[in-house]
Parts: sequence; structure tokens; C-alpha cells
Amino acid sequence: MGTTHLECTRCGKTYESERLWRLSPCCERPLYPRYDLDAIAKSFRPSVLAGREPTLWRYAEVLPTRVPSFRLTLGEGLTPLLDAPRLASALGVRRAWVKDEGQNPTGSFKARGLAVAIARAVELGVREVAIPSAGNAGSATAAYAAAAGIRAHVVLPQDTPRVIVEEIRELGAELELVAGLITDAGARVAEGAKAHGWFDLSTLKEPYRVEGKKTMGYELFEQLGGRLPDAIVYPTGGGTGLVGMWKAFEEMEQMRWIGPERPRMISVQATGCAPIVRAFDAGTEYAEPWLDAHTYAAGLRVPRAVGDFLMLRALRESGGGAIAVSDEAMALAVRQLGSLTGVFGAPEGGAAVAAVPLMRERGVIRASDEVVIFNTGSGLKYVTP
Repeated sequence: MGTTHLECTRCGKTYESERLWRLSPCCERPLYPRYDLDAIAKSFRPSVLAGREPTLWRYAEVLPTRVPSFRLTLGEGLTPLLDAPRLASALGVRRAWVKDEGQNPTGSFKARGLAVAIARAVELGVREVAIPSAGNAGSATAAYAAAAGIRAHVVLPQDTPRVIVEEIRELGAELELVAGLITDAGARVAEGAKAHGWFDLSTLKEPYRVEGKKTMGYELFEQLGGRLPDAIVYPTGGGTGLVGMWKAFEEMEQMRWIGPERPRMISVQATGCAPIVRAFDAGTEYAEPWLDAHTYAAGLRVPRAVGDFLMLRALRESGGGAIAVSDEAMALAVRQLGSLTGVFGAPEGGAAVAAVPLMRERGVIRASDEVVIFNTGSGLKYVTP
């Protein structure tokens, strides 16, 4: 069915959907695809999902591609939601689930967003894409561009884990390493896009990565048997997954799958790079860029996010919160996660685990809560030779 239009997330102005857009021309803010959910809801009910393919395309009615042959897949989505009773006991909550996104293609949740973004870009005529990345988004871009038969340009900070660099090379992308952070890589991609016409897939600077990420929200509802948890703990860099799930819950309510209930959304960042935490604590609508960003969790080393106001809105509307944890706490929590669940998590997943007792102390998470903790990638991506 596809989208009916695109909508500016800042002012609500609409744009036609069958051409390429990046940020909204009106406000220079992210665009969201919108659908005729009232019409879709007549036939798209939770009961129809049984027996569908075990990828994120099981939710095709609320994804943007129009022609089924453009639904690009390497088997992404429908990752395990693991009941973790020993972890729950250690963290002081009634029930803990680990959503293990490390089992996606290329070992991280980035596969979701890039599968949909590249599928839709190819449907709209794109033959060359580019992305600045802290690592895993570059891997996913390389993989899905290869699967689609188009060219990919990936720009990474020089200190990106070597295994990710090698992965991207072997997947056939053109790779460039730059001094600095993902923001410096972003400037290089912007130059290349202007000079060569590459389609820039930067986080929330095009409309479709968020659509792939929102499928995590649909999956939680489906895997929990038609309910949502009390709280979602999510490691946050660019924040597409957090705002994507928030968008999914809005869509699900409009289709009458759920009522107005929402999980408390909790953003976890690193103490060395915590612009969303600082803005949340200060009560501001936007987050100022973080100077001298540093953390070994590459996915959290994002000093400026174009979707900052969307993240902060979701945190506040849900009654959730934001917290920063140290690299040392992340590393300890990676081992705790592994020894209590059998999941070898990325540092970002460790950050989410480490955040739970801190948010218990603040009263944002309660002892009676059912909590979903996101491990956004495989710990294997950080193993150095």
C-alpha cells in the first residue's frame, strides 16, 4: 500500500511521498512517512501475523515500499526476546527481557533501518548511497547495498573497531576513514553527496531508516502476546530506534491494537557523550552538541542528533527518563549480561543493563516492573585481534 505522504516532525507540513526527500524543506527536521492507518486497520490485525515470514517485512502494510519485489531482505528482524529471570533478580525487577538485536544480519539492529531505507531508495531510483557511521550502520549499509546491487560509500572515524572496518571492506563498499567523530564523517559524506549525487543515509536525515527501526515496537507487542512492557531501556546515540518504537506505538493505537498505554522509555548514554541526558535534566527541547565526546561504545559516541527533540518528547511523554553510565560500568554489565543470560552483548547493551539499577534508585523503574532491555549489537563486533 505504501505511504500516503511525508510529514515534518516539527511543524506538521506535508510532502508528497513519491520523490526523494531528506530533511523537511520547511524546518530542516526529520520527515516521517504516514499511512492510511484507518484503511489498513480493516485487514491488518495482530491475528494475521501468524505464519508470515520471520523478517521485519511481516509488517509490510506499515512499511513504505509499494512494490513487493523491492522488499530487500537478508533475514533481519524478529530477533529473540529472551526471558532473563536471573538478570531480573540481579537488577531488582519483577521480570526482565533481553531483546537481542545482535542476531540481526551484520550483527546489530542497524540492519533494520538500512534494509528499509535502501529498499525504498532503490524503489525511488537511487543507485548510489553514502553513510557516515560509528561502525555498525556502515556494515549494514554495505551489506544491503550489495544485496540490492548498488554502490555504497561508507565514512568512519579512524578508531572504529577493526572487525567492523574489515567487514565493510569485504562487503564491497567504498570505505574512507577520517580523523574525529561521526560528525566529521557526516561532513565528509555531505561533501560527497553534493559533489557526486550520492543519496545520504545519515540518521533521521532521510525518512525511511526510522520505519525499519519502528518494527522493534511491533515485535515487542507481538512477542509479549499482545501487550507492551512497563519500561524499555534503550542505548541511545542517534536515537532512531527509540523514536521509531514511539512512532510504532502511535500507529498501533490508531489501528486500535492498543489503547493509550505506553512503556516508560529510558534513554541510556555514556558519561563521555550524553547530550540527551543533559538536555532531559535541563528541561530543554533540544540538546546542545557534546564537546570532546569519548566512549568505547562507538554507537553512543554521537555528539549531536538531528532527532534530539523527538527523543526528548518521547522520554517526557512516556514518563521515562535518561541516564548516563561510565565505560567501566558498561564493561562490567557486559559480563553480567553474559554470565546471567548467555548473551554476549555489545558495550551499548551493557550500558542498558547498567542503567536499570540506577533508574531503580531514581524510581523511574520499579521493583514490580516488566522491563525490556535492548542489546543493540553483538559483542563480537568489539573483539580486537
